[in-house]
Amino acid sequence: MMNQQGHPEPDSEPPPSPSSPRTPKKKVSSKLNRWSMGRALRSGAVKIDRPTHRTDNNNDAPSRQVTTNEEADRKTSAIDSDDVAGKSIYMLSDGTGWTAEHSVNAALGQFEDPLVNRGFPVNTHLFSWVEDEEKLLEIIKQAAKQKAMCFYTLANPSMSKSAKEACDQLGVLSVDILGPIIQGIASHLGVSPSGLTRGAAGRLKTLNDAYFKRIEAIEFTIKQDDGTLPENLGKADIILVGVSRTGKTPLSTYIAQKGYKVANVPFVMGVEPPKTLFEVEPRRVFGLKIQLVVLQAIRRTRAKTLGVDKVGENRYSGFDLVRKELDFASKIYAKNPGWAVIDVTNKAIEETAAVILRLYHDGSDSSTSVPCISKRF
Repeated sequence: MMNQQGHPEPDSEPPPSPSSPRTPKKKVSSKLNRWSMGRALRSGAVKIDRPTHRTDNNNDAPSRQVTTNEEADRKTSAIDSDDVAGKSIYMLSDGTGWTAEHSVNAALGQFEDPLVNRGFPVNTHLFSWVEDEEKLLEIIKQAAKQKAMCFYTLANPSMSKSAKEACDQLGVLSVDILGPIIQGIASHLGVSPSGLTRGAAGRLKTLNDAYFKRIEAIEFTIKQDDGTLPENLGKADIILVGVSRTGKTPLSTYIAQKGYKVANVPFVMGVEPPKTLFEVEPRRVFGLKIQLVVLQAIRRTRAKTLGVDKVGENRYSGFDLVRKELDFASKIYAKNPGWAVIDVTNKAIEETAAVILRLYHDGSDSSTSVPCISKRF
């Protein structure tokens, strides 16, 4: 069986029969657990609840609370202040909530030590498509009950004003994320903003050339995953190379969503990379490297997830094997000095993508001494 990065993964064991005893789960590295939890907390996917001190007969262990957009949007009142432990953060938007969510998660990344190592709980709740004042006030009232903090991105000035007034009146600490930015741009351009929400009539059509370019890039990237169709490497804007489990596939998908055609090619011991890889413009090729111990930990976790035995795990994540693969990749990088090589050790996909795009645009435009990504609206 081949994994997504083109490296043969160890064979999985057949599932145990109902009569056979269950094999206890092996413990994963605590360091890797903390790293994974930090990523989850930054992304907002996992929220940690503080243990509740109750005297009922149900001595259940505290669980991780996850609030989906659909659940939160469908029934705000379902969030009972008595059942939520720790600090709460509400994010309100008249659109998808992408801006509010990513802004808050970026800020939460500055508090990893109290969130992860000390178990300080934070619960985030995203409310999308809040387009009427009644719904807005209902959410803010619930935030007041929970003593939550509110962040909002509301394009309509009237809605934004109502949110501010309601939060002040109910004693809810609030931050208007979008307002100051809109005001600053309006002042800089010397024009007034439309005040229209994303889905309002009169907004420019979202199905424009940029949208279809992004869809085309995503489709291309999916077809080029894992070294497939090497004859098309010349059509790619960006090519990612590296050994198995350096994050080539998720990184490719993330960059593709920004409108870039991305291909990725795995480096496998004993297999020569395709000739077309060395025929493309070097500035479009980006090599990914990672520290040995981190890669080994990632592969061990992957092997345990598949339920393989110790022999299979060593074949996939053994120290000597991982070291040889990294040396193999390093030799290829050394023979191609025109490629940019990026260390992805403990870096989020967003961080690596930002570095790649800056280098990509810096190489294609020498008009500025500072790498930047330019767009025309």
